[in-house]
Amino acid sequence: MRNTTFWRLTPVAAVLAAFAATAQADAGSPFTFSGFATVGIAGTNTDDAHYLIPGQVRGATKSFSGEVDSKLGLQVTGRLSPMFSGTAQVLTKQTGDGSFKPVLEWAFAKAQLTPALAVRLGRMGGPFFAVSDFRDVGYANTWLRPPVDVYGQVPFSHFDGGDLSYQTRLGGATLNLQVLAGSAKDTYERTDLKFKSVTGFNSTAEFDGFTLRLGHVQGKVTVESATLKQLVAGLASVPVPGVPAVGQQLSADGKDASFTGVGLTFDMNDVIGSFEYTMRRTDSYVADTDGWYATLGYRLGAFTPYATVSEVKRKDSNVNNTIPALTPQLAVLKATVDAVVADQNISQKSVGLGMRWDAMRNVAVKAQFDRVKPTGVGLFNAPKPGFGGKNVNVYSLSVDTVF
Repeated sequence: MRNTTFWRLTPVAAVLAAFAATAQADAGSPFTFSGFATVGIAGTNTDDAHYLIPGQVRGATKSFSGEVDSKLGLQVTGRLSPMFSGTAQVLTKQTGDGSFKPVLEWAFAKAQLTPALAVRLGRMGGPFFAVSDFRDVGYANTWLRPPVDVYGQVPFSHFDGGDLSYQTRLGGATLNLQVLAGSAKDTYERTDLKFKSVTGFNSTAEFDGFTLRLGHVQGKVTVESATLKQLVAGLASVPVPGVPAVGQQLSADGKDASFTGVGLTFDMNDVIGSFEYTMRRTDSYVADTDGWYATLGYRLGAFTPYATVSEVKRKDSNVNNTIPALTPQLAVLKATVDAVVADQNISQKSVGLGMRWDAMRNVAVKAQFDRVKPTGVGLFNAPKPGFGGKNVNVYSLSVDTVF
């Protein structure tokens, strides 16, 4: 595979960096500019499937790729008054359609109504996980990348709408509560997804180096797949008991979906750690899943070795394939449904070991080794026949910076 990532990123990086440097030179400006970037390469011990961030089109094989982890972001915040401000963030990374075109990741206005209460309107990071707001800022995270077994369950990174946040103190703890409403859309492996009528909350409690988190979102999910819609319509037209019902179970057209997560992070005496447990539920062919990870690290001066164990497991396919194979045509339909259901079995386990080196004040170099055991294909893409169930070694190196 010919790697063109760096050629795609370099022109954008030059323009944004020059713009940021010019703006920051004006000390009296009400605007604050910042940015982040990751240059990463990843490879595996197999050519039978691509290792990637779920949703991407191309990934790593024995031919090392820079398209999995490399990214560039620029953020600008304008403060109009002590109460009103606005933030915009442009992000360049491999998208679900395989391109590296810049995407407007954030674009919101904020009103700080009181020291404790704030409201935002526009496009904001979706608070699905513990590190949702900075999951793409490699420098801000200990790992080279968030555990894909958990973070790969939700394809949406931002939403359009509004949120209300409130912060207070209770005893020795700082409590934060966010409630939100809106909609989201994204592209996953060249398929458009929509998440409408979204509501949810995100809450944290911080005390003595620990942060506890609980979050939940729900809405109506739609998968804009012409092939899926054709299959559902075809099943609905078959005058055989039980067949149309299977089509309705497969359908992902405005179906209920939810995602719930609990987590714990801590940072005490150079020992750092994090844990999350997540649950995805839908009323469609998109399988119900549970995921979890645990990370533990220890700072040794500028170096931080760390280890992560993670898993995602399909809990329910949501489809009871009751199509009777009474005729060759029904047998084909039954096999087609089975194939769709099998494709949603993203179960896999991973064990990762890594090292972070804080080489400079704003530069971190990371090396990470992961051993992934998928059940079937798991979260890998473009599998060749016979790939399922094989252990895969993943080797990754990155340089993260903020500016």
